Parts: sequence; structure tokens; C-alpha cells
Amino acid sequence: MIVTGIFLLIIGLGIIAWGLYIRKNPTFGWRMNEGWKVNGDAEPSKAYIDSRTFLGAVAIWIGAFFIALGILQFI
Repeated sequence: MIVTGIFLLIIGLGIIAWGLYIRKNPTFGWRMNEGWKVNGDAEPSKAYIDSRTFLGAVAIWIGAFFIALGILQFI
């Protein structure tokens, strides 16, 4: 039980860290994922940036859920 709780806490912290990074830098990885598909200098669209920012927020909520589950394992 304790090992499961610690594992859930670590996973939750990792997901939150990833979510915060995505919210801070929503264009990270755009050139590698999408930018190669267009010719010339192109920038990510507003919709792409908004979707990545939303994805970061969802990741933060999922990470918080994992942390809550990990804490409940100790009770």
C-alpha cells in the first residue's frame, strides 16, 4: 500500500511538472511535430497554442488527482 502511494505521488508530481512546462511553453516541439509540414518560416497558430495550453491545464488536474490518490493510500 505504501509503495503504491509513493508511486502515485511521484507520477502525479511528474504529470504536474509536465503540465506546467506545457502551459509555460506551449510552442515547445511545434517545429518537430508540425512545423516540418509547411514550407518557409511559419509559426504555430493561435488554435494550436490554445489547445496546448488547455492540454497543460488538463495535465495539472490529472496530476493533482494522482497526488490525491497517493495521499489516500496512506490513510
